[in-house]
Amino acid sequence: MSQNIHTPDWVKDAIFYQIFPDRFAASTQVAKPHNLEPWDSPPTRHGFKGGDLIGVVERLDYLHDLGVNAIYFNPIFASTANHRYHTHDYDNVDPILGGNAAFKILLDAAHARGIRIVLDGVFNHASRGLLQFNHALENGAASPYLDWFTFDGFPVHAYHGKPNYACWYNLPDLPKLNTKNPQVRDLIFRVAEYWIREGIDGWRLDVPEEIDDDEFWREFRQRVKAINPDAYIVGEIWHRADRWLQGDQFDAVMNYQFTRACLAFLVDHTPATLKLTQPQSYGQVKPMDALEFGKTLEEILRWYPDEIAYAQMNLLDSHDTARWLTIARGDVTALKLAYLVMCTYPGAPMIYYGDEVGLEGGPDPDCRRSMTWNETLWNRELLATTKQLIALRKKYAALRRGDFANLYAKGQVYAFARRLPGETVIVALNAGHAPITIDLPVQDATRLVEEWSGEETHGRGIRLPARKGRVWVAYEPH
Repeated sequence: MSQNIHTPDWVKDAIFYQIFPDRFAASTQVAKPHNLEPWDSPPTRHGFKGGDLIGVVERLDYLHDLGVNAIYFNPIFASTANHRYHTHDYDNVDPILGGNAAFKILLDAAHARGIRIVLDGVFNHASRGLLQFNHALENGAASPYLDWFTFDGFPVHAYHGKPNYACWYNLPDLPKLNTKNPQVRDLIFRVAEYWIREGIDGWRLDVPEEIDDDEFWREFRQRVKAINPDAYIVGEIWHRADRWLQGDQFDAVMNYQFTRACLAFLVDHTPATLKLTQPQSYGQVKPMDALEFGKTLEEILRWYPDEIAYAQMNLLDSHDTARWLTIARGDVTALKLAYLVMCTYPGAPMIYYGDEVGLEGGPDPDCRRSMTWNETLWNRELLATTKQLIALRKKYAALRRGDFANLYAKGQVYAFARRLPGETVIVALNAGHAPITIDLPVQDATRLVEEWSGEETHGRGIRLPARKGRVWVAYEPH
């Protein structure tokens, strides 16, 4: 790995869990306003369910039992939106979530269990409720805060949906901050430093390429890392991200290229599948065979230095996409195979809340359904498989730090190896709908770690059932 680039070593061991705070868990200990949607009703664009941070505290044992040791939270700061990307106050946690006191309780409880906390940093845009924007809204051209934003006339308005100020994707409720203004930059850097000092373990940066300024992000990194060198900085970049991954800006990005490859290989494609993927920022997802899938996984790793490639945040879906099971039309085997790849590939796996028990959902807002805590509705086999694969990753260092090498790729069958001195883990999966027998060079395997059938093998004539995967561990002789 590069001598000149450093990413937090703990990320290689991380199992992330993404929580959308309004929808994960609600506690009776947190007082709420009255006009909330029923927890189990379909999500709407503007409605609130009333999830809170004490509810998360009450479910930390569940996450610890799952194997999670890091949580990425969608925004938690004061906002009038259920997703809280409309920031009103960067210094205060939303009162519906329990405020700053609840966050302190959560942070301490999570850290006591060895669970790290990464917060969503929304710094490209704020909201009309941010004091400085509201000041301009009230005072027009007389406001001293005009240069915090970009206005095109007064009074400030959004008549007929056409705002006379710069905003993200022309959405009136998301005015863009003018990050060329030194005072705006100081606000963002101060906020980043403040919450790191409070004890968070990193920042996930929302739409960071919208702040088209490398020096801004270099200073952001310097100021965050000066307080905590092991803080994780991960950007939401949906495409190849070399510009930001030179060791002087971000540690990693959300690895949507990994997501696209898994969708292309593991999900049976139909017009309905493409309809769910195309509008959700993936672009066109074309089916891949095993050969193209293996080449793509290799290529993604080659894009970046190893130190960065092994710190990527690998995911299968998120609050911005339809859920995996819905894209796969309920095919649980596709999700199991995807978890197998994600838990054995370089980079940190991330589970979107509820996926592990079979929660479904179409494009936003449906992908933001409330977590169900009625265990009779859980897919227990899927949950058990998820736990097994997380435990497998934690058990074998080769899966977290080992080299990656393709072994076999033909049709719908793919196999690869992760290797460290003294330990080799071999992963094989059959994405097809018929069983197949293949030959793999695993004759030195002394023990089989196989999550589905538990059969012994001696390395020749390996049988892979349809829509199944297997994992072997081979130890080099001493």
